[in-house]
Amino acid sequence: MPKHDKSDTQLTRRGALARIGGAIAAGAIAQFPAPLLARTETRSLKIGMLASISGLRSDFGAVDSWIVERVQKSVANGLDIGGTNYAVEIIVKDNQSDPNQTAVAARDLVLREKCDLILTDDGDNSSGAAAELADARGVPMISTLSPWEAWVFGRHGAPDKGFPFTFHYCIGAGDVFKLYTDMWNGMQTNKKVGTIYMDSAAARGFADRQHGLPVLLQKNGYTEVNTGFFQLNNDDFTNQIAELIGGDVGILSGSCYPNHFATFWNQAAQNGFQPEAVTVAGPFLFPSALEGLGDLGDGMSTEVLWNPALPYKSSMTGQSARELADEFEQDTGAQWTQPLGISHSLWEVGFAALRGASDPKDNKSIRDSIASLKVDTVVGPLDFAGSPVKNVAIQKLVGGQWRKTKDGKFPFELVIVNAGTSGVTPTAELVPLSKIRS
Repeated sequence: MPKHDKSDTQLTRRGALARIGGAIAAGAIAQFPAPLLARTETRSLKIGMLASISGLRSDFGAVDSWIVERVQKSVANGLDIGGTNYAVEIIVKDNQSDPNQTAVAARDLVLREKCDLILTDDGDNSSGAAAELADARGVPMISTLSPWEAWVFGRHGAPDKGFPFTFHYCIGAGDVFKLYTDMWNGMQTNKKVGTIYMDSAAARGFADRQHGLPVLLQKNGYTEVNTGFFQLNNDDFTNQIAELIGGDVGILSGSCYPNHFATFWNQAAQNGFQPEAVTVAGPFLFPSALEGLGDLGDGMSTEVLWNPALPYKSSMTGQSARELADEFEQDTGAQWTQPLGISHSLWEVGFAALRGASDPKDNKSIRDSIASLKVDTVVGPLDFAGSPVKNVAIQKLVGGQWRKTKDGKFPFELVIVNAGTSGVTPTAELVPLSKIRS
C-alpha cells in the first residue's frame, strides 16, 4: 500500500463539496481517497497536486476531490505510454490557500515524495517559492487559475524568456480588460467605473496603471474611481462605498474573493449604492456566491473561463462540457462551477504531457513535452508550442451574466453575453441592473 503521511489532505467527495450550493451538511468530515497504485506494474509515475482545500481559495479547490477520484479510477490499471504501462500514484496536498504553506507542501512533493510531475489549480500561491523550487530542482510543474500576466510578471519574468521547468495556462488579464469594456460599451452608462481590489498579486496586476484595467478604461473613455487595496481579512467596506457613491459611479469592477464581495454588496445595498453594472473578477465563478446574495445576486456579470454551453470536449474522457457538468450535478446534487472544467483540464494537460514525453521518468523529457504541447481540452484548445508567451498556453474566455431562473433546477444560471476571445455565439444580452431591479 502507498504510504500516506498526516500532512496529506484527505477529503471525501461529498465532504469537499460541502461548500458548493449547500449540497452537503456543513461540518462533515472530509477525506481524499487514498492514492491508487496498480500493484502489478514494475514502473510507476508519481503525480503531486497542490490544491486549495481550505482557506480563502477553498471555493476554487472544492471540486478537486471529485475530479481526483475519477482520475484515480481512470488510471487504476496504469497509464500506457509508448508501449509501457506505468502505475500512477497521486498525492494531493492542501496548500491552505497560503503561499507559505504552498511552499511547505511543494517541498514535500519535490524533496520527500520525489514526484515526477506537479499540478496545481492555485496559480496565485504557487507562483512564488513553490515554482522557484520546482525550477531549481528540475521538477515539471503545471499551474492554472491565475491570469498569465500575474504568473509571468509576478515572477519577474518576460514573455520571451520563460522558466526552466514551470508552465502555466489561463486567460489573459488583458483579454479580461477588453472583455469588460466591450460588455459595458453596449450599455447606456455615465462611463464612471469604480474599482475595489483585494491586496493580492493578481489584483495588483488588474489595477496596474501601465498594463492593467486603467489603460483600457482610458482608451474607451471611462473615468475610474479607484478605492485602493483592502486587506484580505477586511470586513468593513463603508469607506469604499462612500467613495463610490461620492464619485457617482455607474459601473463597479475590480478583483476580490466571494466572501469579500458578499460583505461589500450587502453593505452597498444598505447604503443605497446601485450601479448599472457589476463586473468583478473572481467572486462570480461560483453559483454559491450568487445564492448567498439572494435577489441582490441577480445580474452580476463576469469573465467566464468555463461554461457547460461551450463547444469543447475532454481529451481524457470524451465528455462534452455539458456532459461533465451533468455528471457532476447528478452525482453531487450541487451546481457546476467554473473550476470544475478547469480542474478537469489540468489532468488532461498533465496526462498529455506524460504521454508526449519520450521518457516519462525523465524530467527534461516531460519538460520538453509540455513546451511542445498542443491539446484540445474541456476548456478549449491549449497551445503551449505556438503561444506568444513562453511556458504559457493562453486560454479562451467569454463574458457572462448570472440571471435568476424561473422554476429552474438551481436559483441562478450563467448565460453567455459576449463572445470574448472564443468565437462562440452569445446566447443573451447584458441586462442593466436598473432593469433587473425594476
